[in-house]
Amino acid sequence: MCGIVGYVGKNNCVRVLIDGLEKLEYRGYDSAGIAYFNDDKINILKESGKLENLKKGLDLSVDSNIGIGHTRWATHGKAKKENSHPHQVGKFTIVHNGIIENYVDIKKDLEKKGYVFNSDTDTEVLCALLDYLYKSDKNVLNVIIKASKIVKGSYAVGILFNDEKDKIYVMKNKSPLIIGVGKDENFIASDVPAILDKTDNYISLEDGDYGVIAKDEIKIYNNKKLRNYDVEKFEFGADLIDKKGYSHYMLKEIHEQPDVFKKTVKDYVNNDLDGLIKNMPDFTKYNKIRIVACGSATHAALVGKQMLEEYGNVKTDVETASEFRYSKPFLSKDELVIVISQSGETADTLEALKLAKENGNDTLGIINAKGSSIARSADMVLYTKAGKEIAVATTKAYSAQVAMLSLIALNLSYKKDLISSDEIKKILASIRTLPSQMQELLNNKDKYKEIAEKLASHNDIFFIGRKVDYALAQEGSLKLKEISYTHSEAYAAGELKHGTISLIEPGTPVISIVTDDYIAPKTISNMIEVKSRGAEVIYITNKTDDLKDGLYDERLIIPRTHKLFSPLLTIIPLQMIAYEVAKIKGCDIDKPKNLAKSVTVE
Repeated sequence: MCGIVGYVGKNNCVRVLIDGLEKLEYRGYDSAGIAYFNDDKINILKESGKLENLKKGLDLSVDSNIGIGHTRWATHGKAKKENSHPHQVGKFTIVHNGIIENYVDIKKDLEKKGYVFNSDTDTEVLCALLDYLYKSDKNVLNVIIKASKIVKGSYAVGILFNDEKDKIYVMKNKSPLIIGVGKDENFIASDVPAILDKTDNYISLEDGDYGVIAKDEIKIYNNKKLRNYDVEKFEFGADLIDKKGYSHYMLKEIHEQPDVFKKTVKDYVNNDLDGLIKNMPDFTKYNKIRIVACGSATHAALVGKQMLEEYGNVKTDVETASEFRYSKPFLSKDELVIVISQSGETADTLEALKLAKENGNDTLGIINAKGSSIARSADMVLYTKAGKEIAVATTKAYSAQVAMLSLIALNLSYKKDLISSDEIKKILASIRTLPSQMQELLNNKDKYKEIAEKLASHNDIFFIGRKVDYALAQEGSLKLKEISYTHSEAYAAGELKHGTISLIEPGTPVISIVTDDYIAPKTISNMIEVKSRGAEVIYITNKTDDLKDGLYDERLIIPRTHKLFSPLLTIIPLQMIAYEVAKIKGCDIDKPKNLAKSVTVE
């Protein structure tokens, strides 16, 4: 969601803050601001819109060595200057990520006490609460403790206090916040890339943590006790924010998928499948698997469901985290709950994990971020090896999740002795050749541009498929919506006759995905149905046998591989077509409007 940066040290804090906020732009935002000490007072500058609007009014040479900054993604109140962070009430100036769920009640109480609010935000209410509590307790740490017992919800907060010009205070619950550790300087940030060009040493704050940071000292408390902490080293270099010559981070990350696949399978599959047994949990003791996720991770789970049931012979259900946490779960004791999250901080997924743990179920996290909240909370963790993903719309992290789920299915099939030695040889051969097949698809950019040019002028586009192809259709549709703002829908092809086909008009684009040999004739029949009603059909298939002329308008051939890993090939054209449509339409591909990289609020 929003981005937080803070600095206390020996250098010009304004430059540090702006550099950090620029590196957090990928998270999505609609306003920005900074606050810093200068001439014994706190200066606050903020603007709606992009960082460029804020930079126009800044003096980058100002003499200040401590400050906080923020990029806001609007939740409470419109995206305007008054609602931008930082907020100041009395002696407190704060930036905040998250949502204070009971802010309305707190606000009403403070208004009775004489407080007047200038914004619509929950953040200003939190700031006013800190100020009110300070009137009766002149210790800032005590004030933070008292405030944390009053507010409900999620928060990562950076605080400047008027009377202490060399310290930044922090408090954290259910929203990510790290402390960057430097030499005679320290930082706070919502994500490591904000400060990676300054330091790669950091401390992960845990829920309930609060503390105080000076240039040469860090004190972290939890439950009124000073706690020990580990200084971690970020595993990726500063070049992760380099586009490497690509036009967009998204395009770069799409092209990184062959390498991501190799890294993801490396620990589990080499010349044999023994690594699947040595390096994975024992999945055979579970009679059922429940996968809980959000967004693209849910679509990865739907692909995984097909593989787990077909190859692992285990009943698998997939649920959206935001629905799961508010429904009666009906979890059985012999059921494994798998949660999937790229960031490891997805709020609804984290809460679903907690519910599963409270119910006594074993939990497994499929996570891309080491040390994240979900990674620390799950009983078991399998890390995808996607590397840091900058573009808001996921591509390589999604593929890594699909690959990991396919490996789990293979693990079950192997341990249950459900596959023959001949099929194991075919699977190993497919794993070796898959990266080059992915690269072959990535090289087909002219074809994707050609198709995108036909789609870009349309307001409604449909995707159809069955079984795993339906799961892929859902992800393809989401990609198109996310980055090109084109309305698209994915449907199970067999459902067309039950209402959806009434939407097909002459010229309506329909992307038909056909890669499952068993069900292919049925999907092709549905494709013929929409074509006969005038649809413009784009046929994505691994079948090389020619259909009759006129049954499709464009065809994309997917190389054949073992069925377990075929979805990793099929998704590439869907990602590339979405990218090319967005490029033609002039959209902000890496930072789509209204979206954020890590959804840390409900």
